[in-house]
Amino acid sequence: MQDFIKIHPLDQVAVALRPLERGIILRVGDMDVELLEEIPQGHKFALTDIEAGAPVLKYGARIGYAKEEIKKGAWVHVHNLKTALGEMLEYQYEPDYRPLEKQEGGVFQGYKRADGQTGIRNEIWILPTVGCVNSVARAIETRAREAYLPGTGVEDIIAFQHPYGCSQMGEDQENTRKVFADMIHHPNAAGVLVLGLGCENSNIPVLMEYIGACDEKRIKFLQCQDVENEIEEALSLIGQIYEEARGDRRVPCPVSDLIIGMKCGGSDGLSGITANPVVGAFSDLLIARGGTTILTEVPEMFGAETLLMNRCRDEKTFQETVKLINNFKDYFIRHDQTIYENPSPGNKKGGISTLEDKSLGCTQKSGTAPVCGVLQYGERVKEKGLNLLSAPGNDLVASTALAVSGAQMVLFTTGRGTPFATLVPTMKIASNSALAAFKADWIDFNAGQIVETKTMEEAAQDLFDFVLEIASGKKVKSETAGFHDIAIFKQGVTL
Repeated sequence: MQDFIKIHPLDQVAVALRPLERGIILRVGDMDVELLEEIPQGHKFALTDIEAGAPVLKYGARIGYAKEEIKKGAWVHVHNLKTALGEMLEYQYEPDYRPLEKQEGGVFQGYKRADGQTGIRNEIWILPTVGCVNSVARAIETRAREAYLPGTGVEDIIAFQHPYGCSQMGEDQENTRKVFADMIHHPNAAGVLVLGLGCENSNIPVLMEYIGACDEKRIKFLQCQDVENEIEEALSLIGQIYEEARGDRRVPCPVSDLIIGMKCGGSDGLSGITANPVVGAFSDLLIARGGTTILTEVPEMFGAETLLMNRCRDEKTFQETVKLINNFKDYFIRHDQTIYENPSPGNKKGGISTLEDKSLGCTQKSGTAPVCGVLQYGERVKEKGLNLLSAPGNDLVASTALAVSGAQMVLFTTGRGTPFATLVPTMKIASNSALAAFKADWIDFNAGQIVETKTMEEAAQDLFDFVLEIASGKKVKSETAGFHDIAIFKQGVTL
C-alpha cells in the first residue's frame, strides 16, 4: 500500500493513506519531505512552505487560505486552513467537457412496468399519508408479511413510516404531496396501498390531483376513519395487489434503463481519492451505455460548482445550474445560517478541512460526463445522462430525493460508515479497507482497494458489474437487515 498520494501535479499538499509518524522522510516526485508531526490517515501534509494568507491547492484547485505560515512537512487542517468562499457569486459559462464515447451496452434482469418504466425490485409498499397512522401501517406490514411472504413474485412488503402529511404549510406541504405521488409511481413498487386517516391536510382526495392516472389493480386507497376495522380492510386490499403482482417475472433489460442516484455521507480524507472517483468512473461507464445518473446534495457542490457548470451541455443547462446553486445559498441566507458551515465533525476527524476540500471530493462522483439535466426537488428525471438534483446534504433526505426522482438504486460512499437505507436499494461503498473490514455488515463494496491492489479502471468495472447484480435481484446489506426509511425535505413552519 502507498504511504501517501499527491492527487494533482499542482497540489501543495499530499494525503496520508495510512497514519504517518513524525520525522519520517517521504520521497515526493523529485524532492524529500520530512514530516514535522504525526499525520493521521486521510489527512494532509504540506509539500512546500506556504505563506500566511496564500491559497492552498488540492485536486489542482483551491481548498482555502492558510491562516498562518505553514512549513513544508506540517500537518494541514482546520487549525491552519480556512475557507476562501463567500456568499453569492457571479458565474460565466466556460464550456469544458468532452462527450463520452458510446460503448456497447449490457443487460440486467428487471421488471418491465405497464407504464414503460423498469424496476429492479417487485415490492408491495404501504404508504401512510400522515404520521398518525404509522403504527397502523406497521401492524399491517407485519400481518401482510405473515400472510403473503415468502411468495412467488413479490419480494417484500414494506411500510414507510414518517411524520409528514399534516400541520404543514406552503412549500413543505407541496414537497410532501409530490414525494408521495412519486413513490406511488416508482417502478420498484409492484403495487402500493395508500393508507390515509381522513382529516389530514394531505388526505387521499387531495393527493389524487398529484397522483394522476394510476393502475387501479395495483394502487389501492384506504381511509382509516371510513371503515370499522382498518387492518382487516387493508389486508384485503393488499391481497388484491398481491394477486396482480405475484405473476411478475424478471426479464432481460438494457442497462440504458438504469437510473442510479449518487450520494456520499460521513466522508473522510480518502473519499475524494477512492470511493467518490470510482463512483464517477462508474457513472461514465453507465452513461456511455445510454444510462442515467443523478448527483445531489447541493451544499456540497459549493466551492466546486464551476467544475459542474462548465460541463453543462448548453447555456440553458448552465443557467439552470446557476439557479440551483444560488437558490440553495439563498435558502441558507433566508434562515440566517452560514452558507459554509461545513464540514461536519466526522468529516474533520477523517481529514476534510474546509467546504471546498469536501466539495471537490464530493463532486468526483459526477465523473466526466456532460451535465444534461437539472431537477428541482421532487421532480422526476427526464434526460438520459448526468443530472443534478436540488436537495440538501442530509443523508436520508438526499437519498430519498434521489429515489423519488426516479433512481432505482442509490450508491452511497462513506469513510465513516452508516447502516441506513432509503426506499430503494442503498449500496454502501467504503473509502478505505479498514472500514470495509470493521463494518462488513454495513459495507457492500470496498473502494479502498484502489490504493492497494486495483486500478481505478478495474474497480469501476467491478462496481459496474456489482450494480448489475443488485439490479438483477441480489440484495445489499441494508436490505438484508430490513432497513427502509424515508425523509422529506422540510423547510418551513409546522402548525
